[in-house]
Amino acid sequence: MKQKLSIIKIGGNVIEDPDKLSLFLSRFSRMEGLKILVHGGGKLATQLATELGIESNMIGGRRITDAQSLKIITMVYAGLTNKNIVAELQALECNAIGLTGADGDTIQAHKRPVRDIDYGFVGDVEGINSKTISQLLNTGLTPVFCAMTHNGHGQLLNTNADTIASELAIGMGIDFETTLYYCFEKKGVLMNVNDDDSVIKHIDSASYEKLLQDNIIADGMLPKMENCFHALRNNVHKVCIGDQKMLDPNTTLYTTLTL
Repeated sequence: MKQKLSIIKIGGNVIEDPDKLSLFLSRFSRMEGLKILVHGGGKLATQLATELGIESNMIGGRRITDAQSLKIITMVYAGLTNKNIVAELQALECNAIGLTGADGDTIQAHKRPVRDIDYGFVGDVEGINSKTISQLLNTGLTPVFCAMTHNGHGQLLNTNADTIASELAIGMGIDFETTLYYCFEKKGVLMNVNDDDSVIKHIDSASYEKLLQDNIIADGMLPKMENCFHALRNNVHKVCIGDQKMLDPNTTLYTTLTL
């Protein structure tokens, strides 16, 4: 029987609010069993770029990562944000270790090919080094990954944190029973976007297709759901979507996805 592993991705709304982040990390530290945390950096990178007089270029909500932007992202994601999270987890007696995909060659990626848009130094994940990550977990460490990978040739790459979480769950799913948690500001996938309590508690492949046809799942939720079902089709046991309360063992109001 495979050992259980939880992979939790937190959104920018948590990262950007110190009180929410502290509350989340307290919940995360109390989660039993093996676990991995994945985070981005969001608006803080944009704010620092503005302070330094560097323009942030976004297309369709996605950051264009030129050489200057990559320096900022590395400072914020891999430095300030990651190390603050690790330090706070240490204070909560959770023995965390902060990582990019370059550390221990844990996540390799390739630079996204130029098609209609040149995204610059943006990476698409190629593979997960599950052996090294397993070694860290088995020594009692809790990996905290920021949204950065590398190409194996000395180049860091800005990489979508949702995708990193999904690919980690897939890669680790060979040796572990992995559950992927997407923590964001809503209580789950909503039947009615104007009613925060209209959480759809369970979605499988058939009900997902119906929700798509009825246009209930649309816009920004679409890529997240595509990531979820991609994970479920590739070794991942289940996926949960909701706010940070879903990490509490007695909470039932969140969305669980299975095939």
